[in-house]
Amino acid sequence: MRQINKSINRYNKMTNLKTGDKAPSFSALDQEGNRIKLEDYKGKKLVLFFYPKASTPGCTTEVKNLRDHYEELKNQGYELLGVSADSARRQQNFINKNELQFPLLVDEDKKVINAFGVWGPKKFMGREYEGIHRTTFVIDENGLISDVILKVKTKDHANQILNNLS
Repeated sequence: MRQINKSINRYNKMTNLKTGDKAPSFSALDQEGNRIKLEDYKGKKLVLFFYPKASTPGCTTEVKNLRDHYEELKNQGYELLGVSADSARRQQNFINKNELQFPLLVDEDKKVINAFGVWGPKKFMGREYEGIHRTTFVIDENGLISDVILKVKTKDHANQILNNLS
């Protein structure tokens, strides 16, 4: 029984970051080669969302939902920034294909992904592998985490964020 519970916990383990924590500092290139740092958002509110892989069905659904509600999020004072381990070319293609208005970080070395604790064991269709856990962090003007969304609903992600803002 102990071994079974250990195995289950491996797949449920997510980030240790929680509401009120200081967001980890980061610096990475976006799809166009621009250096983006957490400090760039000082005095602004940021929605930092991690997704497994550009141009896959779930990730495409998620970014389209955020794209379609982008103005609502901007009107609430939020900037959006997506992160995955995809290459710059793949991120740029993802942006172009889905007409995204926000940058995507290229985190092939997984420094940002690991800093936020969203890389780990996953299981899909009986197959075990390492990957990015779809997770969103809402960061306030002072760099503090105001919300962590662990169970992202790809079709309704913007509403998850907006409903937690009130």
